[in-house]
Amino acid sequence: MSGASATFERDARIVNARHGEINPGEIAIGVIIGRTSEFFDFFVYAIASVLVFPKLVFPHLDALTGTLYSFAIFALAFVARPIGTVLFMGIDRALGKGVKLTITLFLLGSSTVAIAFLPGYEQIGWASALLLAVFRIGQGLALGGEWDGLPALLAMNAPENRRGWYAMIPQLGAPLGLMVAAALFAYFASNLSSEDFLDWGWRYPFFVAFAINVVALFARLRMVVTPEYTKHFEQRELEPKPIGETIRAEGAHIVIGAFAPLASFALFHMVTVFPLSWVFLYTDQSPSRFLVIELIGAVVGLVTIVLSGYVADRVGRRNLLSATAAAIAAFSGFAPQLLNGGDVGEAIFMISGFILLGLSFGQSSGAVASNFSKAYRYTGSALTTDLAWLVGAGFAPFVALYLSSQFGLMAAGGYLLSGAVVTLLALAMSRQLESR
Repeated sequence: MSGASATFERDARIVNARHGEINPGEIAIGVIIGRTSEFFDFFVYAIASVLVFPKLVFPHLDALTGTLYSFAIFALAFVARPIGTVLFMGIDRALGKGVKLTITLFLLGSSTVAIAFLPGYEQIGWASALLLAVFRIGQGLALGGEWDGLPALLAMNAPENRRGWYAMIPQLGAPLGLMVAAALFAYFASNLSSEDFLDWGWRYPFFVAFAINVVALFARLRMVVTPEYTKHFEQRELEPKPIGETIRAEGAHIVIGAFAPLASFALFHMVTVFPLSWVFLYTDQSPSRFLVIELIGAVVGLVTIVLSGYVADRVGRRNLLSATAAAIAAFSGFAPQLLNGGDVGEAIFMISGFILLGLSFGQSSGAVASNFSKAYRYTGSALTTDLAWLVGAGFAPFVALYLSSQFGLMAAGGYLLSGAVVTLLALAMSRQLESR
């Protein structure tokens, strides 16, 4: 570490040396703050990809094509995210976590707030889409760099008989982020005219996202640079390793860990981003009404994520993931009919979908990551998270909407089924690898 960066880290630790001995509860708070800000960003952009960008950036295209183009730009962040991890892991090794997180804060904050000022196609033509893509890539690079190791530290501090409980804590960020994002967009969409919403109303959630990002990153930065946390990271061997070395040592676990949560991610989009796009494009329902339904679904998901911790500690995390993947496979057979079944069918689809999502998503990040050796868990967990987002989330809205628009809603059910099958195969491979 260079002299200047060492001085920065030392001064930050002195300023923040107020914590005393750390405990899992304190780590959990930092993890929830970080994941909530991450998922809030995700949902703010995803909702705008349906309600705003097709009209603002692609008004010269039909609604379906504009939405597909919008989802294609949405995916760029997930392509850039592993690149950000590689770049910022180097900064982490050379300059420390404090410097890395500070740079990440500025990149993520500036990229997010820049989207809030995005001019439309009518003002600057095709350059609007180009700027949106650049800002989205900036978000992706920053999301790869904001890995602070707190989820891995939380998992390694979990008591033996409560690992399922601690594994679900980071996942609480998803429903919390969805609740805030859906509530904000529902409020502005229902209280503004279509012209005002498209002109300036949609921009406010991005300002909120900027503020939440700054607060969340500062909160985690304050934690990870303290002497107590630094010592704990070192004792647990949670230090950044070279990417190539990590892949050579843990490549199989990284790949399996990226595909194991595919059922959860497929269902994740089937009850959040995809149905919003389908309802907006193919029904007469107002977006604000469906966003309220999603908000209610997120509350159900929050409860069942917590429940997954209790269940996993009694039956095992892999057993729960396998059971929920099988249940998701069964759900895929009638989910499209429910979504297309009017108000009652839609409500049943959303509630039952969020129940399954909570139980599966609550344990989707912990079952395979626990196989990493101590020395490579910090970097291996970051890479696994990036690849899981890329494989399971990055292109999911685009693929689901394209398939359903070309072949009907049953094709979306087939996409969901494929995710469940891949999860079952990945979990089986994980068991075989562990037994060896």
